[in-house]
Amino acid sequence: MNKYITFSLLFLLLFQCTQLGLAKEKSSGSESILLLLGTSPSEGTPYTWDLPAGFPAPKVPSDNPITVEKIDLGRFLFYDTRLSENETQSCGSCHKQENAFTDGLTVSVGSTGQSHPRNAQHLSNVAYNLRQTWANPVLKKLEDQARVPMFGDNPVELGMKDREDLLLERLSTDSDYVSKFKSAFPNDQNPFSILNITKALSSFQRTFISGNSAYDRYQAGDFSALSPSAIRGKNLFFGEKAECFHCHGGFNFTDTVLHTGTVFEEVTFHNNGLDSSRFVSPNGGLYEFTFKEEDRGKFRAPSLRNVELTAPYMHDGSIPDLLSVVNHYVNGGTGDGTTNPYRDVFVRSFSLSESEKQDLVEFLKSLTDTEFTTNPKFQDPF
Repeated sequence: MNKYITFSLLFLLLFQCTQLGLAKEKSSGSESILLLLGTSPSEGTPYTWDLPAGFPAPKVPSDNPITVEKIDLGRFLFYDTRLSENETQSCGSCHKQENAFTDGLTVSVGSTGQSHPRNAQHLSNVAYNLRQTWANPVLKKLEDQARVPMFGDNPVELGMKDREDLLLERLSTDSDYVSKFKSAFPNDQNPFSILNITKALSSFQRTFISGNSAYDRYQAGDFSALSPSAIRGKNLFFGEKAECFHCHGGFNFTDTVLHTGTVFEEVTFHNNGLDSSRFVSPNGGLYEFTFKEEDRGKFRAPSLRNVELTAPYMHDGSIPDLLSVVNHYVNGGTGDGTTNPYRDVFVRSFSLSESEKQDLVEFLKSLTDTEFTTNPKFQDPF
């Protein structure tokens, strides 16, 4: 009886393989069975994370497993000006490695010269972002965010709206890209697609892991890594006097993170006491999505990793340097932001001496990771 059942199952398996066209003359039997069971053949070389101490593994979408080949393709795409309609800008134009992948401008300028309403966010540890951009409560995945600069028209960034065919033509006629797309997406009959472009770009950006600053070395036991001033600033940052850690805590110095250990995806946005003139549309923050007055001026608290390199600060680049940022919070806000009824509860005036302010600035500078900003794996391959 058992032999009969086994023979019947094997016969059924072979029949199904044949019917589905999977049992090809030159295919191995194991590959056919894998396909039949819904498991794809190798999608490339799996990427091995080399994470700093205390960093959890990033959560990668199941429909875009990260591979060495996708990362390589994404690096080329990230720096390729052919991703803009007039071939003047790439993703890397507004996200420069030496600035922790921001651009140093008050607000970014698109490929057609149009100024944007907001300051370009840095990409340090972007793999851990629970939400993308400054205030969009529904934009979760890097794959979806990548479409915004390419195809958005308000404002124009790369200016590729309705020019998808042009973009694919540019890339598919490049012999180097033919090879790279095939390697990155070996199971796709035609690997050239907008979806695959966004998958490769996202894979590359997820490798932007920064965790080797002076602060990290100090935490690892090198007590000479921080100056006495930075240590005093650290104590202020994590203490109940300045209370910076409430919105900028944890390994990534922000209160919203996503990783493989995340149980509850808690999304938070904050009104940090800027003057109300900073919240005029389209800079209303969360209000632009909810239309609730209490959400006006609420933005995502960005990671403070490499914050020394990402000036000017705030969503609109309205604060020029770190000392001015400290003064903003010491004063409990700026202008009428100090009396805004929707200002975050942790934004309240408190007293710091001038030397204590400098100590806090020195600690913030200790979050700079020069290994990250000079890593050749992230540099422009062109």
